[in-house]
Amino acid sequence: MMLRSIRILLSVVLLVLTGTSVSVHAGDPVFRAGAARVDATPQHLPVVVNGSMIERLVEEVNDPLHVRAVVMDDGITKIAIVLVDNCMMPRELLDKAKEMAMEETGISTENILVSATHCHSAPSVIAVLGSGVDSRYVAFLPGQIAKAIAQATANLQPAQIGFAMGRDEINVATRRWLMKEGVAPKNRFGGTRNDRARMHPGYNNPDAIRETGLEDPDIPVISLQTKEGKQIAFMSAYSMHYAGAPNISADYFGLFAGIIEEKLASGDEERPTVAMIANGTSGDTWLADYKRSERRKFDRFTVADDVSAAALKAFATIEYHPWLPLSMVEKELEVAVRFPTKDEVEDAQKFVSPWAATRKPKTTEEVYAMETLILSKMPKTRKITLQAIKIGTLGIGAIPNEVFAETGLNIKKYSPFEMTYTISLANGAFGYIAPPEQHALGGYTTWRARSSCLGIYAEPLIKYELIELLEKAKGVDK
Repeated sequence: MMLRSIRILLSVVLLVLTGTSVSVHAGDPVFRAGAARVDATPQHLPVVVNGSMIERLVEEVNDPLHVRAVVMDDGITKIAIVLVDNCMMPRELLDKAKEMAMEETGISTENILVSATHCHSAPSVIAVLGSGVDSRYVAFLPGQIAKAIAQATANLQPAQIGFAMGRDEINVATRRWLMKEGVAPKNRFGGTRNDRARMHPGYNNPDAIRETGLEDPDIPVISLQTKEGKQIAFMSAYSMHYAGAPNISADYFGLFAGIIEEKLASGDEERPTVAMIANGTSGDTWLADYKRSERRKFDRFTVADDVSAAALKAFATIEYHPWLPLSMVEKELEVAVRFPTKDEVEDAQKFVSPWAATRKPKTTEEVYAMETLILSKMPKTRKITLQAIKIGTLGIGAIPNEVFAETGLNIKKYSPFEMTYTISLANGAFGYIAPPEQHALGGYTTWRARSSCLGIYAEPLIKYELIELLEKAKGVDK
C-alpha cells in the first residue's frame, strides 16, 4: 500500500514538473518591450565639443540631448538597444555604462548595444583630431546611459512588434569625389601619397570627375506597440552623416525623434513613446549632392521633416507579430593599425616642437602632426567589438566605426536575413574604415589619425566577420 502511494506521488510530481517544463517552452511565450528617454544635456557650461578639426568651447544649449533606450524580451532573451546624442564614444566609457546597467537590470553586457548618433554638437567624451575631452561630461554620461536602460527595463510590458523598410533619396549623396590629378588636398602628415579624392568638392567644380562611392537611402523602421496598439517605441536608421547644428544640439536626430514621438504619442505620461534614429553607414555620405549645379535649401529641420515622413510612410505598412525570437551575439576582433614610420615621427616632432608645449594645434597640418606623435605611442592593434542581433527575420549589425555606404550595402547583400541594416559607431569609436580601393585614392577619410588609423584591410575583415556573426545570430534556435 505504501509502495503504491509512493508511486502515485512520484507520478504526480513528474506530471507537475513535465507540465511546468512544457508551459515554459511549448506554451505561448510573452513578448515584452519597454523604452525610456533620459536627459543628457550638459549640467555645466561651457563644454568642449569635438566633431571638427579644431576643438570648440560652447557656452549655449540650443536643444536638449538625450539617451534613448529600448529593451526587448522574448521570454528567453533580453536585449537593449541604446542611442546617445553624441558624436562618438570610446569603448571604455561604454563598457563602464554597460557594467552599471547590468548590475541594475541583470541584462548581460553582451546583450547591450550602445551607439552614438554622430551629431557634431555635443560634449566631447573622446579625444579626436584637435579636440580633447570634457572631463565633467565624461564622468556624467555613463550613469545616464545606465539609467536609461534601467528605466526601459522597468517599463517592460506585453508588446507586439513589426518592421518595414522606407526610403529617402533626397537627403543623402556621396561627399567624396575623385579629382583630376594634382588638385586634391594633400596632407604632409596623413600617411598618404598622390591623393586623388576630395571631400566636398563643391558645385560646378571643373576638377571634380565623379563620386567615389555609393549611397544608401534606406530607412528601416521597427515599431513596438502594446497589445492594444499604443506606441511604445519607434526605432530607425539613416545613412547620412549629420545635418549640422549650432551650439549644443541633438541635430536632426533629435528633431526626428520629436516628430515621431508627437505623431505617435502613447497617451501614457508614465510611459511616453520613445523614438530614435541611428546613424547607418554614412562614412562617405552627406546632404549635399555635388552633381547638382547649385545647392538646394536644406537644414536639420528639412532633413528631419523629410526623413520622418519617409519613415512614417513605411510605418503605415507594418504588420505586427505577437511574438518574435530574439538573439544577440558579440565578437571581439583585434585589428592592426597603420603606424607612422620612424622618419614620419621625427618629421612631426620637428614640426610641432616650436609650439606644442604652449598651445593646441590650429591648422589641419598641425593637427595631423600631433596625431602622428600620439599614434606612435599607442598600441599597434585595436580590440573592437562587433555585434549582431536577430529580431525574427530582421538582422541588425553593429560596428564601432564610421562605415562607408558601400560596406553597408555589401553587408545587406550577403546577410542571411530578409531585412538587414547596420548601426555605426556602436560600442566604441575606432575611426573610419574605408574599403581598400578607397585607401588608394587618399583623402580626408583615409588620412592617418586616431579617427582613421585601422589598417588598409580592416574594412573587409570587419565586414566578413560581421556577416558571419549575422549568420550565427540567425542560427540561434529557441
